[in-house]
Amino acid sequence: MQSPGSQAKVSSQKRVLMVVASPAVSTTLGGPVGFWMSELVHPYMELTEAGYAVELASPQGGRVTPDALSDPRDPSGYSAHDVLSLGFLSSPRHAALLETTRKLSDVRVEDFDAILVCGGQAPMFTFREDLALRALLRGFLEAGKVTAALCHGTAALLDVTLSDGRPLLEGRTLTGFANVEEDAADQLVGRKVMPFRIEDVARERGANFVRAGAWKPFAVRDGQLITGQQQNSGRETARLVLQALGH
Repeated sequence: MQSPGSQAKVSSQKRVLMVVASPAVSTTLGGPVGFWMSELVHPYMELTEAGYAVELASPQGGRVTPDALSDPRDPSGYSAHDVLSLGFLSSPRHAALLETTRKLSDVRVEDFDAILVCGGQAPMFTFREDLALRALLRGFLEAGKVTAALCHGTAALLDVTLSDGRPLLEGRTLTGFANVEEDAADQLVGRKVMPFRIEDVARERGANFVRAGAWKPFAVRDGQLITGQQQNSGRETARLVLQALGH
């Protein structure tokens, strides 16, 4: 365990921006959507317990809300096992972070050492068109900084182009919410849940898309680009971020 002094030293040197989606509405199912709770909380805890400073940001800034199924308190019980997220939501200090996220357009690349984009359902309806998020991701990568995305958060990478006009994903190895997992979600709901599939678009962009088995924890690093497969991959993604930051 690090001493408080050593944690303060690390925090002053390394700052991570975690991006979560602002509340949105699904164009396929019609209901409210947000970010996925474990995809924020699990990497957040890995990073902060290692002594790093973490700030939350969202496209609109201010209050953000989790997808209902990702909330351990939801009557469905889908995420009732996620006691880490339950603890986060039950802590006044941590829960308050969801009320005061920074607006993405106010973020400067030079203020952070890494960016980690969390997933959920809202990213699939909002992230690809978000020009501020695209610019940030390009800025982090071209500055040689750690650039990470998790699950449906990898949708934010699909349409990013580099300064020379090339697709960011061209020739890159990455993972994200896979077709086999989309198939399972569609079957569970009984209709098409997402407006597109990350795996298909990533391959169209020239990426080498890889995955582990459905719902298995999995993350991959390609230089400074780090991606995680789905909601069970938050810790693995954060650990690769820490490794890339030299922790």
